[in-house]
Amino acid sequence: MLITESFHDVKTSYGTTMRLYVFHPKIPNYPNVKFPGVVVWSEIYQCSAPVARFCKDIAGQGFIVVCPSIYHNFIDHEPLPYDVKGTDMGNEFKIKKPLKSYDEDSTLAIDYLLSLKTCNGKIGSSGMCLGGHLAFRSALDPRVSAAVCFFATDIHSHALGEGMNDDSLERCGEIKGEIIMIFGCKDNHVPLEGRDLIRSELRKKDVEMTFIEINDAQHAFVRDEMSKGRYDPATTKNCFEWLMELFNRKLKLEYGEHDGVATKIDNVC
Repeated sequence: MLITESFHDVKTSYGTTMRLYVFHPKIPNYPNVKFPGVVVWSEIYQCSAPVARFCKDIAGQGFIVVCPSIYHNFIDHEPLPYDVKGTDMGNEFKIKKPLKSYDEDSTLAIDYLLSLKTCNGKIGSSGMCLGGHLAFRSALDPRVSAAVCFFATDIHSHALGEGMNDDSLERCGEIKGEIIMIFGCKDNHVPLEGRDLIRSELRKKDVEMTFIEINDAQHAFVRDEMSKGRYDPATTKNCFEWLMELFNRKLKLEYGEHDGVATKIDNVC
């Protein structure tokens, strides 16, 4: 599917301007066609080239994608470089930014998508690393029907935002949509104990969830540039299929009312 690229600047309550990078599918001769919306959250480097390509891959399947410039509190919308200085800045901003500002960013991004006449009113979220955590927090918004979180950092350690005491995991029972959590077993940012904690809390709160742990995958295995030898294209392709299945099922279908009948699982081989 063809896509167009643009941007939209929105004012925040912090006196800053947040840029939303917009990737919009297009069907020639059908200007009124409607698509679901997806907020894609970046890693600590903002909307870099690998993140933009990830956005385009989703948009090309028939979703309006916006990617917020999350560090508008400190710098402009340009991505940080994948070097020591850029990494240090990204990690510093990640814990200096107020948690309420992250949540406002999410609200503004969703509001923008829903304001578009080409949006069908269904919203999803996704992201990698820091963005995986922010996609998780976006899913706390009842307007989000589906979320796919790649190697989401800091959820288990409550280390997001100013003060490093976020409440994402405690609030996971507020998630009304369906969520997929994807981790690499060799990701030292989210060790086994952290993954077990996240999975346990989601199960405990009866969140509709698929939890995927990939044996040989490391942190940032989706990033096709500057991944420090961790990029795994085959695994990334498999994960993208999971993402598309969920987004197509939850964001493109019109379900109507539930029939009230409980699902019965037959115990057959």
